[in-house]
Amino acid sequence: MRHIILALTLLLAVPGSAQSPAPPTPTAQQRALAAGYVALTTCSAVHNANAIGGVRRGEDVRIHELTGIYAELNPLAAAIDAAVTDDRVTVAWDDRLPPRLALFQPGRGCMIMPVGTAANWRPRGRPPAPPLIPRPSNWPEGNLQMAPVQSHVPLGRDREGARAANIPDYFMSDWILPNLQSGPIDRAFSAAYGQGSNTTAALVVREGHIIAERYGDGFGIDIPQRTWSVAKSLAATIIGAAVHRGAVDVMRPARIANWQRPDDPRRAITLDNLLRMSSGLTSDTAGNRTDAIYFGGTAVDEQAPGWPLIAPPGSTFRYANNDTLLATLAIAPTFSRHSPRDVLASVDMHATTAETDWRGNYILSSQVWSTARDLARFGMLYLNNGVWNGTRILPENWRAYVTTPSGPQPTGDFGYGAGFWLMNRSDGVPPDAFAAFGNRGQYVVIIPSRNIVIVRRGEDPAGTRFDIAAFTRDVLAALR
Repeated sequence: MRHIILALTLLLAVPGSAQSPAPPTPTAQQRALAAGYVALTTCSAVHNANAIGGVRRGEDVRIHELTGIYAELNPLAAAIDAAVTDDRVTVAWDDRLPPRLALFQPGRGCMIMPVGTAANWRPRGRPPAPPLIPRPSNWPEGNLQMAPVQSHVPLGRDREGARAANIPDYFMSDWILPNLQSGPIDRAFSAAYGQGSNTTAALVVREGHIIAERYGDGFGIDIPQRTWSVAKSLAATIIGAAVHRGAVDVMRPARIANWQRPDDPRRAITLDNLLRMSSGLTSDTAGNRTDAIYFGGTAVDEQAPGWPLIAPPGSTFRYANNDTLLATLAIAPTFSRHSPRDVLASVDMHATTAETDWRGNYILSSQVWSTARDLARFGMLYLNNGVWNGTRILPENWRAYVTTPSGPQPTGDFGYGAGFWLMNRSDGVPPDAFAAFGNRGQYVVIIPSRNIVIVRRGEDPAGTRFDIAAFTRDVLAALR
């Protein structure tokens, strides 16, 4: 014992020896996930933008999307490079195995292949997707006649100068620039709503008109970003469209093939349970980490259905990607006639790409790439109570359904409906406000009583919080 005490004393006496231990050696799994993160993110960011006429380069993605990622993957991702070609991205990570491969297909986006897939692998028999962009049209169906307001252009009352710059009349109210653009919009880009936050886009729609719009360097109307968990609200919308068609009933058990044995208690889990994060299932973590599917190359139908119950369905709130993945998987038989792409296109979200795993399962918990304007259209669909351009897309009661906190509720600042967060606990925000939230600062706030949609996109580093409630409150105050 004396020898042990002496050894510990000597060790602690060496400056920095106890305070700065050597970092642990990364595991093969961590290195593979980091390489997969870099490959898929670079592939989707570059190729999805290029497909709709935008321009992204690998170095831009490195600065924004690949900075400040998960703590255990961040140093590994920073030390590896991505090789970008016309239809794929590869990332070397181990001398004994092929590089991680992310493959791009027009209209389908990118998919990360399993570890060990050959770098020259090509899919067989997959039919081409339809064209991405339809005939140009005016806002909101398209992007014509909607030049964005630049935050420091002193328009004021200079209507002639504004018209000469092709800026529509409804951008020229006195309050737009002094109260909104140079107020909360500018503060969002100066990280006033979260130290270290990185705002890449901010857009406000009121009564169908874009009244404020600004982008960070390297971003614009034709640059999609990963929605992260905003995709969960898109998934709820795609399910709502299936309900409107009479194809599914959210109150009935979710049809998951793995659960169909008569003695499997998971057969009782309904689509409603899954949309409300109340399935009672355990998961990878009690949050939004599903790394094996997102970056590892594991297929949704391989992993998501296998988790056991830890609580009766409908009894507890546990936010987890798997619930949304399973809800999407349950309605997958409807996709042969009405794919997620078809539903999004019906709302003129033509710059939005819903990606899949390598086996074709949609990853609608996170892996959707979309522009700020497409997300504004998504919000407007709910302002219009499920009607787009005169056509009903969602059931008449769908907005009420997704915004009703009928299931078990989370603790914290926000409530939860069915696929959407509720801002009914936020001071200064109308109680009917609801929102789609996503990792790295993705927000779509929908306020029916004010006929307003607020979109904020970001690439916030892990651990950084953007105060969306304060931002929403300040935008609304500027519009009074």
